[in-house]
Amino acid sequence: MKLLSASLDSDNLSLLISAKIDFEQFADFAQPLASALDCQVCERQWGADRHQWLLDFEGSQLWLHYEFYGDICWISTERQDEFDVLVYLHSLLQPYIQS
Repeated sequence: MKLLSASLDSDNLSLLISAKIDFEQFADFAQPLASALDCQVCERQWGADRHQWLLDFEGSQLWLHYEFYGDICWISTERQDEFDVLVYLHSLLQPYIQS
């Protein structure tokens, strides 16, 4: 798994991920990502232009999103008190970012 960048967005409680992602083969990107972050995949949803997976990280419920038309990928939480989880996951992604 190779990432182009990863950044935190505290206003939107999100971890933004830039990578080359094939919409049709999203699982080939998302499953290794979830494994690298030590997250369990709880649910998978998809539609015409979007994938959304529910992840669990040590009891924290997170959503992994990918929108095809915007080529946007992010992990989000709905709880302000869990933003620290995203900060930690951001640190785990650093070795996967291409320089």
